[in-house]
Amino acid sequence: MNKRKSWALLLALDALTPKERLRALKRLPAPALRGIAEEWWWQAHQGQREPGGDWRIWLLMAGRGLGKTTLGAEWVWARARETPGAEIALVGGTLAEVGRVMARALTAAARTGEAPLWVPSRGVFEFPSGALAYAYSAERPEALRGPEHHFAWCDELAKWRHADRAWDNLMLGLRGGERPRALVTTTPQPVPLLRRIKALDRLAETDGRSDRNRHLPAEHLAAMKAAYGGTRLGRQELDGELIEDVEGALWTRETMEAGRVDMGTVGMGTGTFPRGGDMGTVTSNCPREGGGESHCPPGRPLRRIVVGVDPPASAAGVCGISVCGLGADGIFYVLADASGGGLSPEGWARKVAKAAETWGADRVVAEANQGGDMVKAVLKAVAPGLPLRLVHASRGKVTRAEPVAALFETGEAKLAGRFPALEDELAGMVTGGDYVGPGNSPDRADTMVWAMTELMARRDLGPRVRSL
Repeated sequence: MNKRKSWALLLALDALTPKERLRALKRLPAPALRGIAEEWWWQAHQGQREPGGDWRIWLLMAGRGLGKTTLGAEWVWARARETPGAEIALVGGTLAEVGRVMARALTAAARTGEAPLWVPSRGVFEFPSGALAYAYSAERPEALRGPEHHFAWCDELAKWRHADRAWDNLMLGLRGGERPRALVTTTPQPVPLLRRIKALDRLAETDGRSDRNRHLPAEHLAAMKAAYGGTRLGRQELDGELIEDVEGALWTRETMEAGRVDMGTVGMGTGTFPRGGDMGTVTSNCPREGGGESHCPPGRPLRRIVVGVDPPASAAGVCGISVCGLGADGIFYVLADASGGGLSPEGWARKVAKAAETWGADRVVAEANQGGDMVKAVLKAVAPGLPLRLVHASRGKVTRAEPVAALFETGEAKLAGRFPALEDELAGMVTGGDYVGPGNSPDRADTMVWAMTELMARRDLGPRVRSL
């Protein structure tokens, strides 16, 4: 059944009630049912749909498990069916990977009655239409010098060896037919070749998270999110994000990952508190004190806790709120990012008060360059007993951050949890005073710096020891 007929049939079936649809399907001959079941175009989920437009290169950077390999195989089959005699390049990291991953996926994508042939000794995949797909390895880029191709499928390009030479040779030979095209399917990694490709003309770029694939087991997705959600590895391998370091950044991604710890929970009195992260979304599975055995990791004692606040200039802005602590081990810890946007003065003040109460803060440090008296009045109106200290910025945010960044470099400061929005801002602060991160200003990062600076200034003052 061709695509037009199967599409018309699917539309007709969709217009029926479930009972009518079942009766109609039972009356269809087996070939028609098989034709519908084997059509890829209507089964593809959002992350697997081919973009429109006159593109030459389609770059799909997506998380693991999205179905990139299945998409690649179906795309190659579509080209082979519509272009009899086509010459197609299959390029992987190694020849073994081409056979084990790409050729196997092509074999699985064959429809009933199609009898493709994979010849490993020759590295050739033969399609019923007469089209041929040739296996190439990025380890041997010179093999791509000379051959001419109509289409190409490049898999996991981000881990190719000799990537630039392999890509250049492939592109120089991608000149067969009237509309030569290449599909690149890869998990993102900050490699130079991906940057080159992203800057090309006639590029179509799509992405996708692992959880878009409805066929992945929910248990697996939940386990991966619990283990890696919010980390650089998770954002890259699960969310499909290309996370790069900015040249001259005060905080590199490597430094932040190296200093990440799980501080467990903070328990004071009868309270039980989050394991870091955004307090509005991260919850703890640890029982309240006296409520039975705790399954949380061993705690770390804290000497002082400070909440940093950067009030928004308008209701549309973000109120930066960070919670930091000084451990009895002499290490500074980022405990929470409780920032929020779109809040009224009373709204962000209550959010600050909640953070201070939740974490038992010794001090709340609020920047008062814009409306100092108003900031104090709003906070005191919501929480009269708030241990508030107003601070005035005489230097730029990035300049103020440099001493704190030095603590992370030496291992004297660590992230106690996962804070994607805060970490993106930290990664965008550049030596010399520039900011190239998300948003117009690093508000979250600035509040963390204020809190850390307060802890550094009073490092020897420890009125009590807390368990975290």
